[in-house]
Amino acid sequence: MKPSYDANWQEKYRSSIVTADEAAKRIRPGQRIFIGTGCAEPLQLVRALTKRATELPDTEIVHLLTFGDAPYAHKEMAQYFRTNSFFISENVRNIIQEGLGDYTPIHLSDLPRLFDSGELPLDVALIQVTPPDAKGMCSLGVSVDVVRTAAENASLVIAQVNPNMPWTHGDSLLHVYDMDLLVPVDDALIEVPPMELAEETQQIAENIASLIEDGSTIEVGIGRIPQALLGFLKDKKDIGIHTEMISDRIVELVECGAVTGQRKTTDHGKIVTSFCLGTRRLYDYIDDNPIFAFRPTEYVNDPYVIRQQHKMVAVNVALEIDLTGQVCADSLGSKFFSGVGGQVDFNRGAAKAHRGKAIIAIPSTAKGGTISRITTRLSPGAGVVTTRAGVHYVVTEYGAAYLHGKSIQERALALISVAHPKFRAQLLREAIEAKYLSASMADMEGKIQVGPKELRTTYVTQEGTQINFRPIHPTDEPRMRDLFYKLSQQTIYYRFMSFTKIIPRKQIQDFVYIDHRNDVTIVGTLREAYGEDVVAVGSYYLDPKANLAEVAFVVSDQLQNRGVGTFLLQYLIRIARRHGIRGFTAEVLTENKAMQAVFNKSNCRLHTESSGNVVSYRMDFE
Repeated sequence: MKPSYDANWQEKYRSSIVTADEAAKRIRPGQRIFIGTGCAEPLQLVRALTKRATELPDTEIVHLLTFGDAPYAHKEMAQYFRTNSFFISENVRNIIQEGLGDYTPIHLSDLPRLFDSGELPLDVALIQVTPPDAKGMCSLGVSVDVVRTAAENASLVIAQVNPNMPWTHGDSLLHVYDMDLLVPVDDALIEVPPMELAEETQQIAENIASLIEDGSTIEVGIGRIPQALLGFLKDKKDIGIHTEMISDRIVELVECGAVTGQRKTTDHGKIVTSFCLGTRRLYDYIDDNPIFAFRPTEYVNDPYVIRQQHKMVAVNVALEIDLTGQVCADSLGSKFFSGVGGQVDFNRGAAKAHRGKAIIAIPSTAKGGTISRITTRLSPGAGVVTTRAGVHYVVTEYGAAYLHGKSIQERALALISVAHPKFRAQLLREAIEAKYLSASMADMEGKIQVGPKELRTTYVTQEGTQINFRPIHPTDEPRMRDLFYKLSQQTIYYRFMSFTKIIPRKQIQDFVYIDHRNDVTIVGTLREAYGEDVVAVGSYYLDPKANLAEVAFVVSDQLQNRGVGTFLLQYLIRIARRHGIRGFTAEVLTENKAMQAVFNKSNCRLHTESSGNVVSYRMDFE
């Protein structure tokens, strides 16, 4: 039941009630002032503070992230106020990039300790709360994050008391006597409407969604890509939320039943967050809604808490990534742009979680497609937020690259293959020059292609095993090698018509580096937390003169006789027909009755011819 505000609260606490201007007069020169986060920024107090600028020299203003006006961060105010931000938003970016303000890089999980320990003592906290209830309790509403810790540590706490602030559940309450001055207001909260999403943003989000399983708990950081992801989760089941921030898009996911939190390991059934950025629609939805738990940053961002969630998925963004996997997320070269935020907290927690996934999302290009965000080396001055040892998935609009536990050569190749096509040849040459790739890879220039996403499909065996089929990827070379060495000698003999014990790298590369039209290779994979295992491969190679393609495929021993080969052949037929190919040819050993059975029920016009121990097939498509 929603708490009813004390109708007489202004009379009861009259001795603490002042106007914004009267409250600002309690602030002295040289003090350090904390301003509340995001959409809970107390705008009347900020304006009253700024009006006294000439009386407050040497004043430092600190905050995590603000979205409202920041008049204290104007250039002419720099002689009075020194802005120090833990995450750079647009309203303070210019002053910081001009060197007239400060940025303190810090993991969000460490920030509350900075206040608690006295390492960064706070003199004043300007916050915004709901009116008190009958017990004198006020809710911090849309922003608990580090606001609660700041209020607990500041010598002087000044609160805007606003009936338009939603009452949120979790750990959002402060007693009215924990605040020194109360400023009644009746103002609309700051609103942040949903962002417009470009096509490439939507594609990246769709690629990320393909990595998220039913029952996962997700974190989505600030930015267009993480928020776009929510639009691709409506068909998922029992998704949980444990994240720093929520937006309006969470409402649709709850209402459609995708988000239930029923499989969460901790905070069962709860949407756990520390602040929200949205519109009145979201504020009304979270108001006294018990499924939302607003918790302080020291809980939400604690990697130990995060790692307890099974299938924890963390999604964060980057500005630049080099070919070894170093992630820059807070600066453009030497210009500070955003912040470290919770990327490392969630990346580390998700990576340690049972079947967890840590994902870095990045558009392949910037500045209208003129530069690649995937680079051989980071730009001069660029800072590393997530190290090369800590990165797991990197996702662009061209696919996902899994880097954890991979060699530099494997990483470079994986990242080149998800870079924008027009930069791949350049990146390949630079990687060879940097000795990240061997000189022999120069032959692959122009051959690093990613197959169209339209060729993705799935097949479920009678036993319930789901196999994902997709075009082969340049990074599949080691997976192809692993598949070969796991095959039984009989399977190898049937596929290659010899008892070969090794497969030359050149032969594997012939499978991998193809044009996806004349030569097509489809792989069947089983999803693992560390990436994928290839369990089936089907290929065809076109003879343009005859307009016939030679087809061959192999299925791992443990999945044979489960319909996988039949499915794979029919799928290759559909692809070939789409490309105008008139039929397949194949050669099969006489004793390989299982493969012959697959071809015999292909629904094609069959022509067979035997020669020695080999049966030659021609399959004309109807």
